[in-house]
Amino acid sequence: MKLYYMPGVCSQAVHIALNEVGADFELERVDGTSKKTASGGNFLDVNPLGYVPALELDDGTLLLEAPAILQYLADLHPDSGLAPAAGTLERVRLQADLNFVASELHKSFGPFFAPVKPEGALKDQALDKLKKRFDALDARLADGRAFLTGDVFTVADAYAFVVISWAAIIELDLSPWPHVLAYADRVRQRPNVQATLSREAA
Repeated sequence: MKLYYMPGVCSQAVHIALNEVGADFELERVDGTSKKTASGGNFLDVNPLGYVPALELDDGTLLLEAPAILQYLADLHPDSGLAPAAGTLERVRLQADLNFVASELHKSFGPFFAPVKPEGALKDQALDKLKKRFDALDARLADGRAFLTGDVFTVADAYAFVVISWAAIIELDLSPWPHVLAYADRVRQRPNVQATLSREAA
């Protein structure tokens, strides 16, 4: 398998999952501005929309969209425990968590990464929306659970961890959400997460 990635973006969640399942894979870094790959290819030939992750399977099949790829990897390695079995209520809850991270938390960061950043009232509005999502996440973690679905690390945690890390980029202080801070630190301490962070920093 080959993972097309950019450091620190949502492809990092797939990178973490690949390490967690012990997959045999190679990495192809993509330049976010030029859309050129490390080997000199045009990433727009891989994904015309220009964003990562893209996971190329050994038979040439290409998978896009982080939540779908994450579930594929978990199902490919059921013993990893990265996702409950398909068709169970627990799996539906995992999918709900993935959708929350993708459509609520991830998208709420969008205005701050746009070419033209929001200012004034628009910035306040965007920040208020993002803070409400962190309020919801902190409340979810307030019961003492180690991870989003309970005591077992799943692909939803890989995705949430990456998105939470973007707070540092926009200089959003996470101290009002202590459960989120503690949760992110737990995920960060996982050996496979450390390995991913080190590899992407190289």
